[in-house]
Amino acid sequence: MEFSPITSAEDHRVQEIYTSYTTTFPVDEQRDKDQFTGLFSNPYVKFMSVIHESEAIGYLILWELSTFVFVEHFEVFEAFRSKRMGSQIINHISENYPGVILEIEPADLSEDAARRYSFYQRNNFSLIDDTHIQPSYGEGKKSLNLWLLANYTPENVEEAKKEIYDIIYH
Repeated sequence: MEFSPITSAEDHRVQEIYTSYTTTFPVDEQRDKDQFTGLFSNPYVKFMSVIHESEAIGYLILWELSTFVFVEHFEVFEAFRSKRMGSQIINHISENYPGVILEIEPADLSEDAARRYSFYQRNNFSLIDDTHIQPSYGEGKKSLNLWLLANYTPENVEEAKKEIYDIIYH
């Protein structure tokens, strides 16, 4: 498995990723096209295409913050789901970034949310905050009550949340 950086919104892979992103994630969890392409000029953001056997199978949008990495979006394309690719990707992230925090929908929201929470638990992530509010991504979009999970125990969860709010959702 290979993790290929994408450094420009002009990269040919971006359109396929954006199409999948807008199909997979709920509208309230999506950036609009301008916000999305703006990520490529943000110094905190690392955007990667995930390649397996010469084929793009998904992508990662990571924010490299002061003492941890925040995974804003992580997707395995539909054709490659249920093949243990997600676990391999999460293991790669955990090996390369010992402190990782990410957001998920509360497990009691739906069967998919419960399955997602179980996936992250199996991959050594645990719940660190169940009161996190993801601010609205823009006009007409709702803020969301999400859970924060981490693959480590943050020294100060409130400080980590503040950094997420100040840098990612400013």
